Amino acid sequence: MEIVLESLVEPTARVRQVAGMFDLPAGGASVTRVRCEMPGADEAWTVGLVTGPSGCGKTTLARAAFPGAAWCGESAWPDGRAIVDGFGPELGVGEVVELLGGAGLNSPPAWLKPYGALSVGQRWRADLARGIAEARRRGAVLCADEFTSVVDRDTARTGSAAAARLARRLGVRLVAVGCHDDIAEWLDPDWIACPAAGSLARRCLQGRPRLELEVWRCRVEAWDLFREHHYLSHSASPSSVCFLASHAGRPVAFSAWLPFVGRGPAARREHRTVVLPEWQGLGAGMALSGFVASLWRGLGLRALSATAHPGYARSRLKSGHWRLTRAPGLAARGRGGLEARLGRASTRLTAGFEYVGPAMEPRRARELLMEAGR
Repeated sequence: MEIVLESLVEPTARVRQVAGMFDLPAGGASVTRVRCEMPGADEAWTVGLVTGPSGCGKTTLARAAFPGAAWCGESAWPDGRAIVDGFGPELGVGEVVELLGGAGLNSPPAWLKPYGALSVGQRWRADLARGIAEARRRGAVLCADEFTSVVDRDTARTGSAAAARLARRLGVRLVAVGCHDDIAEWLDPDWIACPAAGSLARRCLQGRPRLELEVWRCRVEAWDLFREHHYLSHSASPSSVCFLASHAGRPVAFSAWLPFVGRGPAARREHRTVVLPEWQGLGAGMALSGFVASLWRGLGLRALSATAHPGYARSRLKSGHWRLTRAPGLAARGRGGLEARLGRASTRLTAGFEYVGPAMEPRRARELLMEAGR
């Protein structure tokens, strides 16, 4: 594909002066050529990446290759309304929540804020979610210009993986356009176009890199770093047993557990599990929760969890390591403290689960549990 852009420049006095300083032609026609092969519409692909230095023609190439595409951020969000109201009326609440969570914006409090009140990273994820929804509605390709340019590199990597996974799950073709190529292995595109070199590389999917987490027991004070990001409460019981997951020395997720008060064999119940925003969308919360649950099972205890978060519940329903023990529902009003102690709520739908996956080796479980909290 070759694109030739020609525009006329008026030879003003200032233009002639600058042209004379550098012995350049003053005014006339400005011509830009972009030459690069692009995948055909009939080819089987879902995610593509157009990358290269600024000014090499990335956006020009994408607009020419995908003329009917939807573009992220091409329409404004409604003023004074929560972002869940920024999606088309044809979508149900469950679909909107799935889109936002799938893009890595997994915070229900953020869903109820207007777009202008979100952080830069949250806006970026919200734009991706709405863009994917619009492209799916129109049956069009979604192009995301300046992809990851406005976010830190941790968010760039995790957000790329989340966006690609969501696009593939919904069957939406996503084209990321940006100058950062460090996200290529996390985006795991079917092809990479580099207009500066005039090259197109088709590739077999490699699978995104594994996120290696280190987990240790920690003090409840570690909750202070995570409290603002929990969808339900900013408090954590001081008597909870807590665990922290980190990557390359940086905190990623926190999980706190308490004894279960109820019928049946001895058990522990999940109290709080939170992932920091820049790491959301990769399943770190599910991984940490499952790890701790396997520890309890290795010690001969049941591991129970109740959640109101639709994404968390959906992931557990798909997992072979968790068994649904109670379908989503409300606690009956008037039952007082018992229902509260059993982890049921009378104002929101919660679902109950029990961990049935592999048990941690007992010796390792005891050593981890007896570690001094950091």
